Amino acid sequence: MHSWTDTLRFAFQPVVNLTTGGVAGLEILARPETGDILAEARRDPELDGRLAVLAVRAAAHKETLLPLHVNVFAGTLADLGGLTPLHTAVREAGRLPWEVTIDIGPPYTHVPQQALLEAVSALRAQGFRISADGVGDGDLPLRLLIDMGPDLVKLDASLLARPAAVKAMRTLCEQLGALLSVEGVETELQCAAAVSAGAQLAQGELFAPPARLPAADVYVPPRSPGAVALPRSGPSVLEFVRPAALLPATASAGQVRALLTGAPEVSGVLLVDAHGRPVRSVHRSRFLLSMSGRYGHALYADRPAAKLGDAPRMVGVDATAWEVLDVVAVGDRGRTSDDVAVVDRTGRCVGVVRLADLVRALAESRVEEAAGLNPLTRLPGSDAITGEVDRRIADGRPFALSWLDVDHFKQVNDGAGFAAGDELIRSVGRALQQAASGSTRVGHIGGDDFLVLAEPEWLDPLALSVLDAPWSAGGRPVTLSLATVVCPPGSVTDHRQAAACLAPLKKAAKSLHGASWVLGRAGLPGHEIRRGSGTAPAQAGCAVAEPGLG
Repeated sequence: MHSWTDTLRFAFQPVVNLTTGGVAGLEILARPETGDILAEARRDPELDGRLAVLAVRAAAHKETLLPLHVNVFAGTLADLGGLTPLHTAVREAGRLPWEVTIDIGPPYTHVPQQALLEAVSALRAQGFRISADGVGDGDLPLRLLIDMGPDLVKLDASLLARPAAVKAMRTLCEQLGALLSVEGVETELQCAAAVSAGAQLAQGELFAPPARLPAADVYVPPRSPGAVALPRSGPSVLEFVRPAALLPATASAGQVRALLTGAPEVSGVLLVDAHGRPVRSVHRSRFLLSMSGRYGHALYADRPAAKLGDAPRMVGVDATAWEVLDVVAVGDRGRTSDDVAVVDRTGRCVGVVRLADLVRALAESRVEEAAGLNPLTRLPGSDAITGEVDRRIADGRPFALSWLDVDHFKQVNDGAGFAAGDELIRSVGRALQQAASGSTRVGHIGGDDFLVLAEPEWLDPLALSVLDAPWSAGGRPVTLSLATVVCPPGSVTDHRQAAACLAPLKKAAKSLHGASWVLGRAGLPGHEIRRGSGTAPAQAGCAVAEPGLG
């Protein structure tokens, strides 16, 4: 009599890094030739647990070095606990637990939450990574998702039609220290939407369909010219993480050589301790050069590979790409091509970053940023400021948005000439940049109009340094007008509403004589005249509208 395992096969679908275009892992999918074994596994935890074990063994037979994603139902974990047989199968396959992500899938209804959380804790203690699967199209309660604290959140592609929801999930993932992935991506439009919403990973038919053999290449659409530039503070290092080739710290040089010669795409090997913490870094070229020299194999093959390695270069998961470059810059120049290990808060390796990936992405971001700079002042335009406004709103951070311009600028140009007018604009832009502190952002949106986004506590020094300066063009004295709206958390929903609050304040500031500054608060009527003489028109409450910021 045939067993159900006789007709069961497994397929592999790549999980793609949307920044680097590389394969970040392989999800193992059960593909029975007959029957619906997954429906049976949903009802039978023991069967589901055996499927997970068989999935790991199937991957071992394909000799893949990529991290693995193994599917398990939430009810299975709550019933079986830590899945000890899975841990045993991983060890027998020669893999390390932190190379395996457990994709916990729905249904969650009627699953004992405390038992599930205890199982997740047990798996994490064994070294496994945790993914919350099917979010957005399943029944996973938000509170349970937060309590699980997953390393990865997988969204259903149907949510891409609701970009606000995806961006909100990206914000939640940042708070949890998790990556965001989108499943079921089938079109280039969906891929672009995933990138725009901030997803770092994705999988679907667009990149590569599930296949019996792990895909060596995937298709990733090129980023459009209008893609959002990387933030000035630097993109998160997690956007560039590649799978790490890991071996135990006790591995021999022969074992490292076998790994490297069998996987030409691997640029180096990290030797890790029993907890997954990097202790030595073995660079591919330097290692193979030592092994290929005269007597090299005889000298080193059976000796610890650690003797041919270096101290690992490491950054934390909360580092930015610029901080990785700092780590590379201060080290030995002969190691600039070494991978940099990314470690979590316990020191455990979560992957590596390659310098080439960082340089390419940061260079592209600077090109995109430069394309949006005002040619006169070399300051970014309104898109950069409004994008940062929306990020601060999503993060629940208070901010102050200010508009500043030159009074009667047309008369300045007509009287002093356009060259003097241009020099005045450049001088104002430089003064704003010099006065900017902390996370202040300055934008030039055309003509004599500037936008300033600042923390509320930086308003006074910034305003005084600019308004108190003696401005002139062609020997003619000039004054500036400044309008500011302070937006506490929850007071506005997006940059358009902030602009609607700023518009009447701009009108009020322009109605005053001399250098002027008018300040209002989103959601509250009226305003405060902090500088200038005369009577400004009364301001109505902050209305929801969509005026331009210029």
